[in-house]
Amino acid sequence: MTNATSPEVYIGRNAVDPQGNKIGSVGQVYLNDESGQPDWITVNTGLFGMKENFAPLAGSSFNGDDLVLPFDKDVVKDSPDVADSSHLDADEQQSLYGYYQGYLGGGTSSGTSTGTVRSDDYAETTTADAGYQRGEGQDTSGPNTDDAMTRSEENLRVGTEKVEAGRARLRKYVVTEQQSVQVPVSREEVRVEREPITDANRGDALSGADITEEEHEVVLTAERPVVTTEAVPVERVRLGTETVTDQETVTGEIRKEQIEVDDPTTARTR
Repeated sequence: MTNATSPEVYIGRNAVDPQGNKIGSVGQVYLNDESGQPDWITVNTGLFGMKENFAPLAGSSFNGDDLVLPFDKDVVKDSPDVADSSHLDADEQQSLYGYYQGYLGGGTSSGTSTGTVRSDDYAETTTADAGYQRGEGQDTSGPNTDDAMTRSEENLRVGTEKVEAGRARLRKYVVTEQQSVQVPVSREEVRVEREPITDANRGDALSGADITEEEHEVVLTAERPVVTTEAVPVERVRLGTETVTDQETVTGEIRKEQIEVDDPTTARTR
């Protein structure tokens, strides 16, 4: 076990398992009612550290600033829930001892009462039986008495983390559509041309026999549309992201201390 005797040494440290995996941060320290030494701690786990899990200090050690617990991360996170972490009754202590007994090698703490040291620098004790170990501002008499007490309350600590919300893909595929284009085409047609006999063409006209049969042939041509395609670049497309900020409401439970006054002169409590 660690040899630290001051509960404040543990407050706020990171609690890790033997493999170095972070379990959470130390929130409260509970003292053994008989020895007055730190005996149990709570570890703030879960989202934003809003859940408290109890763990014994038996077998723990320091590694730099980390508090190394002799239990795997899941063992601590699966420990029995305690409804009010500021107080451990006898049944809750027995449940925790039973849960960790196998991991402690059969040993349990000898104290039946525990004290709590909170991170706001005051100490109070809660007992399953009887007897109190109060801190400054708590005693009605004794060396630690002063004329005021500290009232504390918890605040929600809210942060954000990035998680994958989905994936967008850019995909290209081919579609076929009909397109009509007007194309001018030309063709040759037969036209009969007649010319009278003149002195200029008389020789050609009288060059053959007087009466004969003949055929003349002319090749006609026509244009027809020819369709081809070519691929041309049109635009460049890419995927980008932009950040959009929305408002979400986060709800959590917080604890606060209330102070009341017992005034015998008015026979009522305020």
